[in-house]
Amino acid sequence: MRPRIKICGITRAEDAALAVELGADAIGFVFWPRSPRAIAPADARAIERALPPLVSRVGVFVDATPGEVAEVVRAAGLDVVQLHGDEPVDRYLEVDARIVKVAPLRDDGDVTTAAGWPAGVMPLVDAVDPDRRGGTGRRADWTLAARLASMRPLLLAGGLDADNVREAIRRVRPWGIDVSSGVERRPGVKDAERLRAFFAAVARAREEL
Repeated sequence: MRPRIKICGITRAEDAALAVELGADAIGFVFWPRSPRAIAPADARAIERALPPLVSRVGVFVDATPGEVAEVVRAAGLDVVQLHGDEPVDRYLEVDARIVKVAPLRDDGDVTTAAGWPAGVMPLVDAVDPDRRGGTGRRADWTLAARLASMRPLLLAGGLDADNVREAIRRVRPWGIDVSSGVERRPGVKDAERLRAFFAAVARAREEL
């Protein structure tokens, strides 16, 4: 079974539509104002209303308060909250959405910490960057990610594209993969050919598992 695919940093309805047509399981919207892919909740809502019901709507936040996150969940029609900052995950468990939390893996101790998170929190492994908080195009540590994936399901992000996603899937065996910059023409604008190539590469990886 192939890993689930999340296309993140969506700002245009046509990009979301193509991603879903190609087989995306989740569409991600970034609500961090400092991101070049930031989108207003009302604009995200307009895009999510056109998505099929079984596609997950994911909102990415960096150190927003639980109240701020809950407000955007309602305004944008989100199913999933992705916490990409230094926020303690236990403060967000009452938000009416499933929780994904970035797990910055620098060493075995970080793997052990993420492995102990509540079962309802999905770890996301990304390249460690305290300033840009994702979308860097840099690769995560696949060795540490594979160690964590052997303990619990996780999402893998960080520098994925059509050229390396097959190897990433083979080495890490993630539950899902999360891509943004690897399928873009520029931040917030997806490239149709890169999207098609990415999905084709994931399909080939599935055949090889």
